[in-house]
Amino acid sequence: MPPLRLLALTRRHPSAILLVTQLLALLLYPFLQDLHAAPVALGTLGIVILAITTGMVRRTPGLVWVSVGIALPAIALLVLETAWGLPQLRPWSAGLEAAFYFYAAGSLIAYMTRDLRATTDELFAAGATFTLLAWGFAYLFVMLQALQPGSFTAAVNPQQPRTWTELIFLSFALLSSTGIGDVVPVRPVARALAAIEMFVGVMYLATVVSRLVGLTVPRR
Repeated sequence: MPPLRLLALTRRHPSAILLVTQLLALLLYPFLQDLHAAPVALGTLGIVILAITTGMVRRTPGLVWVSVGIALPAIALLVLETAWGLPQLRPWSAGLEAAFYFYAAGSLIAYMTRDLRATTDELFAAGATFTLLAWGFAYLFVMLQALQPGSFTAAVNPQQPRTWTELIFLSFALLSSTGIGDVVPVRPVARALAAIEMFVGVMYLATVVSRLVGLTVPRR
């Protein structure tokens, strides 16, 4: 595909770029977490996704200064955490990242529901919003695990902290209401967050996605 045509497609369908980036990150995380420089690699990938998401928020009704105001401290904490090895910053950076992804998801929902016409980019935005919600809850799980160790367990190494790959898998499973898998929330706060994520997933499919699907059906 010619570069100019590819650039035109990215401008017309920015939500598709965000969705593809998120899905590619899912495939990369299992390989990155086994590297010697895993914290740096995961932190760098997180910064890239934050930058792309910030650019996407600029095209929605969301306020750019709010997204930037959340993203910049999150990026700064990620840099400090990965470069200087400061694990005590993990709850703060994870909390900011969760807030950022939730705000970005809300901005995309406002973008999808502001008119009565379902465009191609809005259909991509439906998938991108789902991934943003999954990322947001996964970072809440990361924050909770740092504050309350032992909040999550699994069949393999039940006493060890759950990896990012395990927590993002749990988040997608809960948000899509397809189950939990081998990662289980065991403490009260962890179970409360899991219940809230299941509720959010069901309501998102029942309201936003069903509305977009209804707008794509030809009216007679």
